[in-house]
Amino acid sequence: MSEKSKALTYTSYLALDEILGAQRPRSDEHDEILFIVVHQVYELWFKELLHELGYLQQLLEDGQGPQALSTLKRILTILKLVVAQIDVIETLTPVQFLSFRDRLESASGFQSAQFRELEAVLGRRDPTVLAAYQKNSDAYRRIEAALQRRSLYDSFLRYLAARGYDLPRDRLERDVALPVEESEGVQTAILRAYRYDGEAAHVCERMVDVDEGFQEWRYRHVKMVERTIGSRSGTGGSPGAKYLRTTLNQPMFPDLWSVRSEL
Repeated sequence: MSEKSKALTYTSYLALDEILGAQRPRSDEHDEILFIVVHQVYELWFKELLHELGYLQQLLEDGQGPQALSTLKRILTILKLVVAQIDVIETLTPVQFLSFRDRLESASGFQSAQFRELEAVLGRRDPTVLAAYQKNSDAYRRIEAALQRRSLYDSFLRYLAARGYDLPRDRLERDVALPVEESEGVQTAILRAYRYDGEAAHVCERMVDVDEGFQEWRYRHVKMVERTIGSRSGTGGSPGAKYLRTTLNQPMFPDLWSVRSEL
């Protein structure tokens, strides 16, 4: 065993000194630590979701259905945890939050680059979000790249094509920088998958679960903001709950929802 291996400890392997030293409240208010920890944990889960979604896209495009289903299960489990974490932040009352809110200055959750990248990977196409980042920053480049490459849904369509389903060429070769539009040809293929292909049907259902899970997170997030700050503007002058409500009921994978009435 090398000297380097002998020196490795739980603390050094997990970089706990850096992680546990990263909570730097800007006030003496008791509740600010909770606010910081919850949002830092969110960012860690966003990082893991991006890691898993990139792997899932590769598996789907390689036609590895069973492995994709396993990865989808992990993603869905993380999404449930992300949603449940809102229960923790909701223990923060409006008075408790307002006691340190001014110390946040221009900081806002709207500036979360990983969340914007996550939205893009799932298929949201809104280049206006780039305005919140410096053009030459790493965050700007990562979000811009995600907006220009295939989304999870594009990878899903390639999975269906690899299993022999006849998908419209204009859907497989579409401009991936544009939002996904519903397609009768795609819906026909999805219906066949549901009726005659057990593996593909399971992949379809887990994709719906991902879409629903992300919509659930958006809904819980809106209600959390409403109960904490009401109709006020968000931190850093962001639009707050008013904007967040506009993101509700917008599925990332519309074809998978439209076929429900045909099954």
